[in-house]
Amino acid sequence: MAKATSWSKPVTKALRAEGVRVRDIDTAATPGFKGDKKAGEALLADRAEVLSDLQEKLYANGRSGDTRSVLLVLQGMDTAGKGGIVRHVIGSVDPQGVDHAAFGVPTAEERKHHYLWRIRKKLPRGGQIGVFDRSHYEDVLVVRVHDLVAPDVWGKRYDEINKFERKLVDDGTTILKVAMFVSLDEQKKRLQQRLDRPDKYWKFNPGDIDERAFWPQYQEAYQAVLDRTDTEYAPWYVLPCDHKWYARLAVTELLIDALQSIKLDWPPADFDIDEQKKRLAKA
Repeated sequence: MAKATSWSKPVTKALRAEGVRVRDIDTAATPGFKGDKKAGEALLADRAEVLSDLQEKLYANGRSGDTRSVLLVLQGMDTAGKGGIVRHVIGSVDPQGVDHAAFGVPTAEERKHHYLWRIRKKLPRGGQIGVFDRSHYEDVLVVRVHDLVAPDVWGKRYDEINKFERKLVDDGTTILKVAMFVSLDEQKKRLQQRLDRPDKYWKFNPGDIDERAFWPQYQEAYQAVLDRTDTEYAPWYVLPCDHKWYARLAVTELLIDALQSIKLDWPPADFDIDEQKKRLAKA
């Protein structure tokens, strides 16, 4: 059975965004992992149990009044595998302890407010793992690429986002930001699969084909995001996603690391244990 030693270096170091050039990312690579798909899937099964136990501890503390939480930000182009991460990684933990939000095109109501308004409404509660499928970074990615607002508007948002995330961390949220990258060839293959399978039609959006023409602009936009919002308190991790098994394993490891960093203990009983044992014996 695969063991944690299949990693040649900690995933937090293998995927750290510092110094990464988006144009140079090898989307088919498996940074830090020495094994193949079979080893990766075996290890994922083992590590999913570890993740589940840690998440239960976070949730138990939240039930006892602890306000700490974890926020996983999944940001990537269409077909990068965000939904698969939610199903196969987050799906391995107790859904009671998960706050999940997917951010698409802003609604008419959302457009009436500051761009962070809808984000704040979906932040994880104490004891929860929050998962953002896309996020506030849409407002410096899609908005920038398609000129939806003036450059002097989106240009101010990097610093604003940094301050927003600094406040979240100060208030007890551990932020884990994952930038997911898939090659254009792999994206084309995945889009074709959606067109070939009736059970995948619902996932296909004709606009995804149009967006492919803007990939150079998205590369520039993602580079700016990494350069300007990768901080020690809310770091970015760059995830190659051509291999779905690797992406799921890497995010599992990142979440385990984040939860372990909180250093949680099981919450103590708020009742007299001996007394309750006696009561139960008589019941």
